[in-house]
Amino acid sequence: MGVAELLLLAIGLSMDAFAVSVTNGLCMRKSAWKTALSCGLCFGLFQGAMPSIGFALGRTFTEYVTSIDHYIALVLLAFIGGKMLIDAFKDVDESCDLSPALGLLLVQGVATSIDALAVGVSFAALSVNIVYAASFICCVTFLFSFVGVFIGNRFGTILNSKAQILGGLILIGIGLKIFIEHMFFS
Repeated sequence: MGVAELLLLAIGLSMDAFAVSVTNGLCMRKSAWKTALSCGLCFGLFQGAMPSIGFALGRTFTEYVTSIDHYIALVLLAFIGGKMLIDAFKDVDESCDLSPALGLLLVQGVATSIDALAVGVSFAALSVNIVYAASFICCVTFLFSFVGVFIGNRFGTILNSKAQILGGLILIGIGLKIFIEHMFFS
């Protein structure tokens, strides 16, 4: 696998993390540096670790991992997005500073990197240098996630109270996208 192919793959894998990072930045009124760094590190590390795990498990558990990864992503992202929607309608207060807690960030990291696990399984079949590939994917995802928080933060100040609803819908949409792609286009 060449550098160009790996770059395109890394960008594709980082898109879910980018979208969630934008969502995390939507409601922030304060400086987004801490959240941007947290999202970048969390999503980057998960996106780098999952192909490594998939690579290690590749030959033994291929059919099991790829047969349920889309269900896991759908449930996790729908749960997080649904919670955001419920909180948006419960919260009468106009404040919307939602710097994600560590637990939520970890769940988001797992949910957005499930596809990378499946990619790691395919890396095992292709005999890819997993250390190089995983490191590359980690760095690309870090950059996209870091920038995504600032993009979300910029638009969140424009959207104000609607940002939490939009963020919840985006997360649910990502979960549905992953599910539909795996169910009907794989």
